[in-house]
Amino acid sequence: MELLILSTFFASLAAFLFFYILRRTHKSNEIGHHTTVKTQIHTPNGLPFPDDSASDIIIVGAGVAGAALAYTLGKDGRQVHVIERDLTEPDRIVGELLQPGGYLKLVELGLEDCVKEIDAQRVLGYALFKDGKSTRLSYPLEQFHADVAGRSFHNGRFVQRMREKAATLPNVKLEQGTVTSLLEENGTIRGVQYKTKDGQEIRAYAPLTIVCDGCFSNLRRSLCKPKVDVPSCFVGLVLENCQLPFANHGHVILADPSPILFYPISSTEVRCLVDVPGQKVPSIANGEMAKYLKNAVAPQIPTEIRDAFIAAIDKGNIRTMPNRSMPADPLPTPGALLMGDAFNMRHPLTGGGMTVALSDIVVLRDLLKPLRDLHDAASLTKYLESFYTLRKPVASTINTLAGALYKVFSASPDQARKEMRQACFDYLSLGGVFSSGPVALLSGLNPRPLSLVLHFFAVAIYGVGRLLVPFPSPKGLWIGARLISSASGIIFPIIKAEGVRQMFFPATVPAVYRAPPALETSSSSEDVQQSS
Repeated sequence: MELLILSTFFASLAAFLFFYILRRTHKSNEIGHHTTVKTQIHTPNGLPFPDDSASDIIIVGAGVAGAALAYTLGKDGRQVHVIERDLTEPDRIVGELLQPGGYLKLVELGLEDCVKEIDAQRVLGYALFKDGKSTRLSYPLEQFHADVAGRSFHNGRFVQRMREKAATLPNVKLEQGTVTSLLEENGTIRGVQYKTKDGQEIRAYAPLTIVCDGCFSNLRRSLCKPKVDVPSCFVGLVLENCQLPFANHGHVILADPSPILFYPISSTEVRCLVDVPGQKVPSIANGEMAKYLKNAVAPQIPTEIRDAFIAAIDKGNIRTMPNRSMPADPLPTPGALLMGDAFNMRHPLTGGGMTVALSDIVVLRDLLKPLRDLHDAASLTKYLESFYTLRKPVASTINTLAGALYKVFSASPDQARKEMRQACFDYLSLGGVFSSGPVALLSGLNPRPLSLVLHFFAVAIYGVGRLLVPFPSPKGLWIGARLISSASGIIFPIIKAEGVRQMFFPATVPAVYRAPPALETSSSSEDVQQSS
């Protein structure tokens, strides 16, 4: 009897194994027939096919956006594969000022400790200088915890801290490699092809690929309609052992031809960024740049820091960086998403780039949280279309303000533009709501596009009023009309590029009401059950 039971057991086990292997083989053949993603020994062009099916998400780039995103998604339990071109500490002259609104997003993501132990400096507001006069504009932080403020630091130190934190998660794989292309099949992105540190060509696959490869992205073209503008370049210097006129404040000099920025990046260093309009800058190699900085720029620098500025020029560590702006104009693509500077850029005058990137990560995290399976690329893409509208309050406010302020703060021979520039300085100098309102917008603490437009035209109307006091004159009326026209010509094209409907009427965009694909399926099944 026992022998019969044992024989029956082993026969059943053998039959089970046979049918299981047969079923797996049949399933594999079906997958191999429909897609090229199936892992094989080699692809047709001889490249190895690694088995990366364990990855839920591939992130291209581990800068501010990529590293923060990797930690955020990894913390939510996703299997994340990050591929970064260079894992050594970056050395950049931008991405060094995080606004208070960005710091709040950092706290929300659990990354606030990344600004610790890097000699980051608290930033409490801005100081504005024009024609020998100055005004201080403080962040409206009264309603926040004492730790909430802006932070300024060496960009590379901040990025490395976030990379290190992401790498502590066992489900986050951080790898050095150069992504050369996205792997596309039938309109869906299946993964990436990249070259490892030792030169090996590899293909990696995941249901979702998020491209965060920065302002010089070579992958964005297939995922958006890039309209990159380069209005100016920054010339970067580091001033050592000098005290700024207003401690713990960013300093903006309304110079000729365009603004100059100063802010601390450590306890002993101050970053100076001199804006040079256009795409050509004086040559550093032949000494033209040093000459330009000493003769044209230095006389416009506040006397308290002028000697330190000249000493920094003499030291010779002068660097340049093109300032790029690019409105977000996505091409929703199944299996892929753009983030960070690869997706959207604005003039760095207002230091809003990292705040926008971190805010976008919070939005994306919240959208992905209810999803357990990311493999239905078409449904996921349709669902994630809401991302482009939900990000708008923060992104469009900061983008519009950056573009508008750069144009207003730049010198112009046009009398109406001169009046607008002076009106802006005087309006902000009034204090109260006239300064706290615009600064709350700039800092990311009050991301309301309508409030931005109201303040912008309040400045213009204030400028017109000054022209008509004590008595209106034909010349004053004419300049006032041109001032309003000039203000409209500055802000309306930026708003149009951002998207009027998404900025001001997001509730009318159907995408924001879409339920996650899994929830859509379950709710439709419930409807069927109720109807039956």
